[in-house]
Amino acid sequence: MEDVEKFDIDVLGEALYDSPLGLSKRKGDDIFNFVTDKDRVLRYISLNDHNNCVKGEQEPVALEKAGPREKIYFNTKKTKAAIVTCGGLCPGINNVIRSLVMGLHYFYEVKEILGVRYGYEGLIPSYGHGFVDLTPEYVKDIHQFGGTILGSSRGGQDVGEMVDTLYNNGIDMLFAIGGDGTLKGANAIGDEIAKRGLNISVIGIPKTIDNDVSIIDKTFGFETAYHVANPIIRDAHNEATGAYNGIAIVKLMGRDSGFIAASAAISMPVVNFVLVPEMHFELEGENGFLETLKKRLDAKQHAVIVVAEGAGQNLFNKEGKEKVTDASGNVQHDDIGLLLKNEIAEFFKKKDYEVTIKYIDPSYIIRSAPANPGDSVFCSGLAYHALHGAMAGKTKFVVGRVNNQYVYLPISAVTSSRKKINMEGGFWFAALESTGQPFEMR
Repeated sequence: MEDVEKFDIDVLGEALYDSPLGLSKRKGDDIFNFVTDKDRVLRYISLNDHNNCVKGEQEPVALEKAGPREKIYFNTKKTKAAIVTCGGLCPGINNVIRSLVMGLHYFYEVKEILGVRYGYEGLIPSYGHGFVDLTPEYVKDIHQFGGTILGSSRGGQDVGEMVDTLYNNGIDMLFAIGGDGTLKGANAIGDEIAKRGLNISVIGIPKTIDNDVSIIDKTFGFETAYHVANPIIRDAHNEATGAYNGIAIVKLMGRDSGFIAASAAISMPVVNFVLVPEMHFELEGENGFLETLKKRLDAKQHAVIVVAEGAGQNLFNKEGKEKVTDASGNVQHDDIGLLLKNEIAEFFKKKDYEVTIKYIDPSYIIRSAPANPGDSVFCSGLAYHALHGAMAGKTKFVVGRVNNQYVYLPISAVTSSRKKINMEGGFWFAALESTGQPFEMR
C-alpha cells in the first residue's frame, strides 16, 4: 500500500473567504452540503485490505474527497484564471473547457478567464500565440465539436519563463488539461511557483485517450474512443465475412496500455483476436499467432483482429537502433498494424492459402470525435470539481474518480507510473471470453 502522506494535497494558504455558492452544512434540508478536507474516500475497498489494516493497527489509505468548500482562498471577483490544453487530441477537451468557463463565471463570478493558445507554447511570449478571452458566449457551443478550440502542442518549455508569464499577466490559477507530460509540466510549474512564494494555483485535469493514468478509474475521452471504434469494428467484420477467408485488421490507440482495444473488442463481440501491449505473443511456431489465425480461418472462413498501436513491439528487430521519441518524450513505436498485414499475407502466400486482407486505421477519426453523452457528463464533473479545489487554494493536484468517487490527488502520485491491463484480472479475462482466443500465442 502507498504511504498515506503521499496523497496529501498542497495548499497556498488558509482559506478565509466565504464561498458564494450558498450550500448547506447540515443533513436533511434537501440542499447539497459543502465538502470538508476531512471527508475521505478509501483507496482500497476489499474486505481483505480492511482486515489487513485492522490486524496491523494501520489507518487505511484514503484520498481527499473533491467538491465545494465552505471557505475559499481566492477573492473571486478579483480572480483571473487561465486554461491550457496540451498533447494529442482527445474527445471531450472542449467539454472540459466549456464547463470550466461556465463554472468559474456563474458559480464563482470570475470575470477574467484566459485561454492559452497552442499548449505550453502559449505561455512563452516569443511564440506570439497570445491569449483568447473565454466567456460563456464564446464557449457555449464548443461541446458539439471535437478537438480543442485553444489548439495544442507537444514538448516542454522553459518553466521559469512560463511562471513569469503567469505572474506578469496576474493569473491566479492555471488549469492544465493533458496527459502524463502535461501533468509533469504542471507539477514543475507548481514547484517553481512555490519556490518564488507566489499565490498561483496549478490544477491538472488528466487527458489521455489510452486511459493509462495511474490510480484513477478512467480518463475522459476513453469511453468515446471505444464507442466510436465500435461501428468501425462492426463494418470491418462485414468486410471480413464478405470474402472467403477474409481477414480484417483494425488498429486502435494504445501506446503502452491496451484498454481501448480490449474494451472495443468486448463492446463489439465479433472480434476474434485482440492484441495489446501488455501481452507477449509470437508470430511463428505451432502455438504462434499465425497458426492460430489459420485454425480460425479453417473453421470459420473469416477473422477480425483488433490490435493496439503499441502491441507486438518484440516482433521488430530493434538491435542497434536508437529509441525515437516525440516532443513529449513518448517512445515512437514501430507500426504493428502494417507488420501484421504483411506477415499474414506472406505466411498464407507460402502455404498457397487464399486470403483477402483489409487493414483499417481510424485513429485520427476517433481522436477528433466529439464526446459521447457518458464522457460529456464525466467532463463536466471533472471540470466542476477541479475549479472547487482551485478556489479552496489547493495546488499541484489532479481531479479524478477513484472507486467511482471524485477525489483530489497530488500530480506526482498519478505520474509516477502508467496504468496497464492486469493480465490476470477479470477485465482481460472478459476480453478473452469475448474473442475466444487462446490465453497465450507463443
